Amino acid sequence: MQEVHCSKRAIFIVLDSVGIGALPDAAQYGDSGANTWGRVADAMPDLELPYLNGLGLFQLVPQFRQRKQEPVPVPVYTARMAEQSRGKDTITGHWELSGVVTQEPFPTFPQGFPDPLLQLLQEKTGYTFLGNEVASGTEIIARLGSLHQQTGQPILYTSADSVLQIAAHEEVIAVSELYRICQIARQLTKTGPYKVGRVIARPFTGHHGQYQRTANRHDFSLSVPSNNLLQDLLDQQKSVLAVGKIQDIFAGVSFTTAVHTTSNEDGMAQTMKLYQQMNEGLLLVNLVDFDMKYGHRRDITGYGQALQVFDQWLGELLPKLQEDTVLIITADHGCDPGYAGTDHTREYVPLFMAGTQLKSHLPLTTYSSFADLAATLAQYFQIAYTGAGDSFYKEVFQ
Repeated sequence: MQEVHCSKRAIFIVLDSVGIGALPDAAQYGDSGANTWGRVADAMPDLELPYLNGLGLFQLVPQFRQRKQEPVPVPVYTARMAEQSRGKDTITGHWELSGVVTQEPFPTFPQGFPDPLLQLLQEKTGYTFLGNEVASGTEIIARLGSLHQQTGQPILYTSADSVLQIAAHEEVIAVSELYRICQIARQLTKTGPYKVGRVIARPFTGHHGQYQRTANRHDFSLSVPSNNLLQDLLDQQKSVLAVGKIQDIFAGVSFTTAVHTTSNEDGMAQTMKLYQQMNEGLLLVNLVDFDMKYGHRRDITGYGQALQVFDQWLGELLPKLQEDTVLIITADHGCDPGYAGTDHTREYVPLFMAGTQLKSHLPLTTYSSFADLAATLAQYFQIAYTGAGDSFYKEVFQ
């Protein structure tokens, strides 16, 4: 009997940094006891996330067992996933969600960038740089912003992640010029010992004591290896739509449509709009505010409030899901807002799925790699898959 290929859609939302507890190897990363969602739940006993709870949040974060729960009109599936890649950053997390497992961690620079790279950067860009240290972005801009405005020197910094970040005031160095500087930095760090995962342009505005980073941030990532779910879908004539910083994270992928966003709320609005326009394929969304605005800044209350806003929007999305659609909500790593420091944390991530095509009342499972989800989606879309991971399609779909 010939298999029938009907149009299918998937909405795949990455809640950036919303981890659910330390991985067994978290101590190797300095993250013992980290738990992003658990920390928020403990600090905010009145926080209600009824629609996420309806998707099974209480199974992963026990603090929500006695909190409000809205019934979801379609079958749901709840699980958790461990990261197999060596790392705890945006690139390794997202790439693994697409089926690429990173065995060699990208280099980090806890002492700042070495002189040979700094000299090359100065020669090729024509600028000398302030900073060159490990720092929180908001902190180093507050500290060096005035000097930058006086001298015109861009601010160079990194973090515990594999990133090279360059900040500049938009009235001192135009955004287009900052992008040019960062493109040169990306070319210098594509291979060899300086092969950072991302170069990030960090424009800001304002004056001393009141600097603000703007929505003109841009990530210049390494090109993702081609053996991934997104490329497989595109190669087999399926649509792949990107919302948020997805296009930056997956450099080299020619998305059907790519929309950059200014906030979580903008990302949610764009997601709803694109879902109503698309006929088939994958809609991949990153909501970055959890990480960028609240996780790194260790703002537990802001983090919880952002989850609440997402939950309210989720309540609007769920009734709109059509029979041809599966909804997936997960994360890429943790960023515990109550943990020491300002960096990401090595954690399990949640997996919530909803759709009429799912089986009901399935047991809670832990998957050994984010890539298992990519393999599952490849089977859902009935395409040949070249990435890593073991599909659990038959276990969860009818």
